[in-house]
Amino acid sequence: MLLFFIVGLLVHFVFFASIFDIYFTSPLVHGMAPQFPPLPAPARRLVLIVADGLRADALYKVDENRNSRAPFIRNIIMHEGSWGISHTHVPTESRPGHVALIAGFYEDVSAVAKGWKENPVEFDSLINESKYTWSWGSPDILNMFAKSVGNHVFAYSYDANNEDFGAQDVTKLDTWVFDRVKDFFHAARNNQSLFSKLNEEKIVFFLHLLGIDTNGHAHRPTSREYEDNIKIVDNGIKEIVALIKEFYGNDEKTAFVFTSDHGMTDWGSHGAGHPSETYTPFVTWGAGIKYPQKVPAQQFNDAYLKEWKLEYWKRQDINQADIAPLMASLIGVPFPLNSVGILPVDYLNNTDVFKAESMFTNAKQILEQFKVKMTQKKEVTLPFLFTPFKLLSDSKQLDLLRKARSYIRQGKYDEAVFLCKELIHLSLKGLSYYHTYDRFFLGINVLLSFVGWASYTSLLIIKFHSSLSRGVSKEVKKPSHLLLCSFVAIGILMAFFLLIQACPWTYYVYCLLPVPIWYAVLREYHVIQDLVASLLAFPPSHFVGYLLACALGIEVLVLSFFYRYMLTAGLIIFAGWPFITQLWTRAKSISLSWIFFCLLLAVFPMMPVVGRKPDIFLVMGAGLLVLLLSLFVVPSLIKRKDGFVSDKLFLHLLQMLGTVLSMYIVYSTHNNLLKKQGLPLFNQIVSWIILGSSFVVPLLSPRSLSERLFSILVSSMSTYLLLSTGYQLFLNLLLEWYEALFPLVLSCLMFIWMHMEQEILQLSGVPCVQKVTSIHFSYNADTTPFRQLCLEDIRRAFFLVFFLVTAFFGTGNIASINSFDLASVYCFLTVFSPFVMGALMLWKIFIPFVLVMCAFEAIQLTTQLSSKSLFLMVLVISDIMALHFFFLVKDYGSWLDIGTSISHYVIVMCMTIVLVFLNGLAQLLTTKELRLCGKPKSHLI
Repeated sequence: MLLFFIVGLLVHFVFFASIFDIYFTSPLVHGMAPQFPPLPAPARRLVLIVADGLRADALYKVDENRNSRAPFIRNIIMHEGSWGISHTHVPTESRPGHVALIAGFYEDVSAVAKGWKENPVEFDSLINESKYTWSWGSPDILNMFAKSVGNHVFAYSYDANNEDFGAQDVTKLDTWVFDRVKDFFHAARNNQSLFSKLNEEKIVFFLHLLGIDTNGHAHRPTSREYEDNIKIVDNGIKEIVALIKEFYGNDEKTAFVFTSDHGMTDWGSHGAGHPSETYTPFVTWGAGIKYPQKVPAQQFNDAYLKEWKLEYWKRQDINQADIAPLMASLIGVPFPLNSVGILPVDYLNNTDVFKAESMFTNAKQILEQFKVKMTQKKEVTLPFLFTPFKLLSDSKQLDLLRKARSYIRQGKYDEAVFLCKELIHLSLKGLSYYHTYDRFFLGINVLLSFVGWASYTSLLIIKFHSSLSRGVSKEVKKPSHLLLCSFVAIGILMAFFLLIQACPWTYYVYCLLPVPIWYAVLREYHVIQDLVASLLAFPPSHFVGYLLACALGIEVLVLSFFYRYMLTAGLIIFAGWPFITQLWTRAKSISLSWIFFCLLLAVFPMMPVVGRKPDIFLVMGAGLLVLLLSLFVVPSLIKRKDGFVSDKLFLHLLQMLGTVLSMYIVYSTHNNLLKKQGLPLFNQIVSWIILGSSFVVPLLSPRSLSERLFSILVSSMSTYLLLSTGYQLFLNLLLEWYEALFPLVLSCLMFIWMHMEQEILQLSGVPCVQKVTSIHFSYNADTTPFRQLCLEDIRRAFFLVFFLVTAFFGTGNIASINSFDLASVYCFLTVFSPFVMGALMLWKIFIPFVLVMCAFEAIQLTTQLSSKSLFLMVLVISDIMALHFFFLVKDYGSWLDIGTSISHYVIVMCMTIVLVFLNGLAQLLTTKELRLCGKPKSHLI
C-alpha cells in the first residue's frame, strides 16, 4: 500500500504541474532581430518613477475642497502632460508588474513563485536596450533587471531588512531614494567620467519607491500613513524633476513617466484582479509627450472622472505592457524583443510620420515573435499534422507590410497606423494560437490519466475493502501477455511519435502516464466483472438515486468554491441528518449538539471574506474561551487515580500557559505596532517557540481519544491565536463572531461527529462497539481486523471532504491571493520575506485542516474501518472535483476570472496532495507518545 501512495503522490504532482504546461507556459521566444526606430527620438533621457502599490484613485481623488494630496502630479495632469489608467495583469504582484512595465510582456502565472531576486528566464527589457541605466530602490526589484545585463546598469539599493512593516516610519524607504538621487547628481558635477555618461543619449533613470506599498500593507490604503506617504512621494518627485531640469540646463530633452506596478485592496493586500488592484495611475510629461487636452465629454464605464474632478482633461487608458514600447520610442532604443505592448501613439507629441514609423517598428517587432514562434512549432511538428495560423499567412504578412510602407511614403499616416495595429492584433492572435497549439492534445492525455487513476483507485477500494468482489475472484488470475504487449506497443508508438517531433520531456510524462494507469485498470478485469454484475443486480431506481445523490454532493462541493454560502446550505442540511435517521429518538442530546454546532458553523461562510477591521480584543476573547474549556478539564485530571496524574496535570497547565502567552504576545505586538515601535524580540522568540512546540506537546499527552484530541486542539489554538488578526461583523447589530473562534466550533462539531458515527454504527447492528471514552489511538491500527465498506461509508467520506472544504473556506476565500492579510504574521516577523510569510499564512489555513484530519483518524477507529479505505474514497472524491476544475481553467476573459480559475484547480490539487502529508501528520499527532520523564514507549520512532 505504501507503494500505491508514493505512486499516487507522483501522479498528482503530474496533474498539478500539467495546468502550467497546458495553460500557462512562458510566452517568451528567442532569436528575433531587434527593430530600430528609423527617426531621431524626441528625448535623450527617460526618468521612470514607480510608486509600488499605489492605487489610481488614491492618487487622483481630491477632497471636498478640491485639494489633491499630490498637488505636483495634479498640476502636471492639468498643465504639462498626459494621464490615464494603466490596467495591470493578474497576478498583481511586484515582480510581474515590473516585468510588464519595463519588458513589455506578461509573465506566466507560475513565475511569481520562482523568485523575487533574479530572473527565472532571460528576457529583453528597456533597461537592457538603454545605453546606461541608473536605478535606486528595493533590492528585490532592482536585482531583477541589473543582473546579467552587462556593465551599463548601475543599481543602488538599501538593505532588505529595512523593508519592515513594523518600522516606526517606512516613508524612509522613499526618502532614501530621493536623497540618494540628489547626492548622485550633486556628485556628478565633480566627476568628469560620470558627467560625460549622464550627457549621453538613450539613458534611463529608474526610481523604485516602496514606502506606499509597505504602508498599505501595514496600515491599509485608507490610512493616514498611506495618504501622507503619497504627499511625501509627490513632493520628492517635484524636487527630483527640478533637480534634473537644472542639471541639464532645461534642455527639454527629458521624458518623465510616473506609474505603479499594482494597486491594493482596502484591506491592504494584492495579487488578484479586483479593480483596486488592477487600476494604477499613469502620468507622463516632458520631451515627446502631448500637453493636456481639454475635452467637453468622455465615455468611460466608471464614475471615476467626476469623482476625481478630471472629466474635462482627456484620459487615455493603456495596458501595462504598452508602457515599455512608449518609453522605448521616447528615447529611440529598440523595442524590447519580447514585448507584446502596443505603442499608444495618442500620448506622443511628434510628427505624424514619427508616429507612423514608430507603429511600423512596433508591428515588425511583434511580427518577428510570431514568425519565430511559427517556425519553432513547424520544425517540431510532422508536416501532415501541422496546421498554420490561416489569418496571417506569409502572403498576408508581406501584403500588410507593403501596404503600411506604401501609406507612409504617400503621407497617409493615419491609414498606416491603422494597418500596423491590424498587423499587431493578428500577430498577437497568431502568437496565442501557436502558444496553445498543443493544448488539446495534452488536455486529452491528462484527462485519460485523471479518469484512469480515479477508476483504478475505485477498483482497489472494491477489491480490498468491500464485500462486492465474489470469492471466486479472490484468486487473481495473471493477465494475458497480449494485454501487456498491447500496452507496451502503445507506449513505444507514443514515445516514438513524441521523439520525432522533438517534444520537451514533460510531454513524455503527460502522454505516457495513461498507458501504465489504464494497464493497471484493465488488469483488474475480474473486479470490473464483479462490479458490473452487482450493478445489474441492484434495483435500477436505487442505483439512479444513489448516483444522483453522489453527483449532487460533488456539485455542491464544486459550487462552494464559487459561492461560499453553499457551505452554509450544506451545513443546514447536515443539521437535519438526525431527523432522517433514528438518531433523534436514540440519542437526543448528541443530536441536539450536532444540530446546534452545525448551525453555528454555518454562520462562518456567510461572513465577509475580506474588508475586515482588525480587533485584537476579539482574538483575546477566543483565547479566553480556550482557557475556559481547559479549566473544565482540570478537575477530571485531579480525580484520576492512575500514576500519571502529576504528569498529565503539568502538561495541561503547560498548554494553558502557552495559550496565555499567545494572548499576551498578540496584545503586546498589536500595541507596539500601533505605537510604531516594531516587533519586540521577546515576542518574536516566544512566538516561534510556541509554533514549534505545537508539534511536540500533543505527543506528551495520553493516547486516549478524548485527551489526545483535546491536547492537539489547545496546542493548535495557541499558534492560531498568534496568526489571527481578529475581525468583527455585526449581524442585526446584535451578534459578533470571531475568526479565532472558527477552529473551536469546528473541533466541537468534529467531536460530536465521532459520537454520531458511533451511534449510527450501533444502529446498523455492528457488534462490540466501544465507547468513545474507552478508545485509544493505536500505533498500528490496521494490524487488527476491520469490517468491510458499505454504502454508508461513502457518506462518511463525503462528510470528510465537505468539512475539509469548510476548513479551507470557513473564514476566508484562499482562492484569491488578496485574501491573505500580512498582519497575520506580525507576531513572527515584520521584515518582508515573501516565502516565510507565505508559509506561515498557509500553516494558519492548515490548522483547521489538521484538526479535521485528526478527528478523521478517530472516526476510523470508532467506526472500525481501515485507515486506508476511507482515505482512498476521499482521494476519489477529490480527484473528481479536480477534474471539474481542470475543465473550468481559463486563460481568457477578465483577469479576475483567470486568477480564480487557476487558484480553484491549484487548491483542489494541493488539497489532494497535502491530504497525503496531513494524513501522515495526523497519524503522528494521534498515535505517537512521548513521556515527560521515564523511559519512552517502545513504539516511538
